[in-house]
Amino acid sequence: MDLTEAIYGRRATRAYTATPVSKDVLESLIDAAIQAPSAVNEQPWDFTIVQNIALLDRISAAAKAYMVETMPRGSFPEHLHKTLESPDFHIFYHAPVLITISARAGGWAIENATLAAENLMLAAHGQGLGSCWIGFAQRWLETADGKHALGVPDDFVPVAPIIIGHSAAPAGLVPRQPPQSRWID
Repeated sequence: MDLTEAIYGRRATRAYTATPVSKDVLESLIDAAIQAPSAVNEQPWDFTIVQNIALLDRISAAAKAYMVETMPRGSFPEHLHKTLESPDFHIFYHAPVLITISARAGGWAIENATLAAENLMLAAHGQGLGSCWIGFAQRWLETADGKHALGVPDDFVPVAPIIIGHSAAPAGLVPRQPPQSRWID
């Protein structure tokens, strides 16, 4: 797949099959992620790969409860509150893998992890896999309980919880709004 095709074709996947993703494929995604640039070439990444379904279920429940408890009404559309409160909603959409990219706290942790995350998601798409950054999991994973559940070192911050798996259905293209641009000559 060429780069332009990957950029224009990758979309968030929210429906997965139960088919496992091989360790070799996951390692290749992480290898693609660490090819990203990092501030002052620190390469401060830490990857947690979760394939344990029971742990994914526990994290889903804890992250949903945390978001419901801490998300002020009015800060998100009401339908998101209802979704999070539903016992049927699984925050990871039953994907078989969660890869959380953490970075050493301070400086450019968020930027470094985000650059690696984009590489990982594009590489997943290039291998015919779906991916989705799960923002609803992010805040709970930053807590002491969340970091402990993933074994994230104390001096690192979880930034990018990304689910990976085989798509149950093709993701449709989402129309893009024209960018706001300023050209200065």
